[in-house]
Amino acid sequence: MDTITIELSADHPGFNDPAYRQRRNLIANLAGAHIPGTPAPTVSYTDVERETWGTVFEQLMRLYPSHACSAFVQIIGEMGYHAEQIPQLRDVSAFLEQRTGFRLEPVAGLVSPRDFLSALGRGVFCATQYIRHHSMPHYTPEPDVIHELMGHAPMLAIEDFANLSRKIGEGAARASDEQVKQLATLYWFTIEYGVLRENGNLKAYGAGLLSSFGELQHAIDGHPTILAFDPEVAKDHSYPITTYQPLLWEVPSIRKAFEFMNDFVSRHIP
Repeated sequence: MDTITIELSADHPGFNDPAYRQRRNLIANLAGAHIPGTPAPTVSYTDVERETWGTVFEQLMRLYPSHACSAFVQIIGEMGYHAEQIPQLRDVSAFLEQRTGFRLEPVAGLVSPRDFLSALGRGVFCATQYIRHHSMPHYTPEPDVIHELMGHAPMLAIEDFANLSRKIGEGAARASDEQVKQLATLYWFTIEYGVLRENGNLKAYGAGLLSSFGELQHAIDGHPTILAFDPEVAKDHSYPITTYQPLLWEVPSIRKAFEFMNDFVSRHIP
């Protein structure tokens, strides 16, 4: 197997940190050597990495009771996370498989939208194991283990959310390139940045919100425009990837989000 070298952009917080770049390459190569369907490799995280995790973990846990949907709050309390230790992908994957049949597969970095979404249709979530740079614990320019384990994993233990993820993935597996682009946009507005209302209060169910202290607070405290989710309208909307979201789409429930997407996929991607 060829050695994997991760390229970082010049504006990446870890670009000028040789030790961080070396760690990224080491963890990427663990993923590269992984045999799909087997337990993810164990990563021995450093003190600095655990401190970064702990900083974000503690601030997120303080926000969840007031800002996260109730199903998420319940499930994350059952997962055994704590501030002092970064969970191992293999352990979280085993938890998910028992709950919804989803499993986490380690990847070195970003994969194509078609490959990523199609894997969801098979009950597989492609997850990274590296952690963001310690100098900016509340920001990462790409998904990292905090995003995967604090945002996606708890939600994937919820049946309605797992079904929503599978439905988007099933559509992507047989979609045209243009349809994959639309499904990726709808994934962004639901799985990553979805919101719903409980007892009249706006709550987050999207992983991009649930794994970002700053954006979670920004979103639920009333800053973005909130629209009722309509896949036919949302599929053509653009969105920023380096700033807080100015527009969020609200659903009545996660199950209703699944019903919206089930109908969309059935009609457009038979």
